[in-house]
Amino acid sequence: MVQDMTGVDALIAQVIAREGDYSDHPADRGGATRFGISEAVARADGYAGPMRRLPLARAESIYRRLYWTSPGLDQVAKRAPRLAGELFDTGVNMGTGVAAGFLQRALNALNRGAHDYPDLTADGRIGPATLAALDAFLRHRGPAGEVVLLKAVEALQGERYLELAERRPANEAFLYGWLADRLS
Repeated sequence: MVQDMTGVDALIAQVIAREGDYSDHPADRGGATRFGISEAVARADGYAGPMRRLPLARAESIYRRLYWTSPGLDQVAKRAPRLAGELFDTGVNMGTGVAAGFLQRALNALNRGAHDYPDLTADGRIGPATLAALDAFLRHRGPAGEVVLLKAVEALQGERYLELAERRPANEAFLYGWLADRLS
């Protein structure tokens, strides 16, 4: 059987390929990871075994539930698939609330002084108001709007990576990879 490698399946496969198998880098505050899933996330999901043995299917399930469906990226993907992919990657690396907050901040900054749609509360949750603002933004800006919104989210992501490295010099070990792997 050929697996459908479109949409979220392809995004999950890309993250897993980039994150690799098992890692326990001394400078990584997240500790041990497998397939990019931290030990804390695996334990919260009920996995009790050694991190070196976290099953691939479990990691894929965690990505799908916690980083795609739960934060509402499936709904974003219906409107702006490239944006949803970027938010997924950002959420995996920085947390889903941070990714959603980037989207909300960018939508607020791009609404032409609340002329196109009302400002959002940047609460880090993609709900009906955020989706309505995204719909209005795309309606007013057309197909090119997704590209501009994607650039705004990537700019916020890049600024956060630099800030993380400036605040904690040990993060400099990861900065080059963060920027090279994630920003277009």
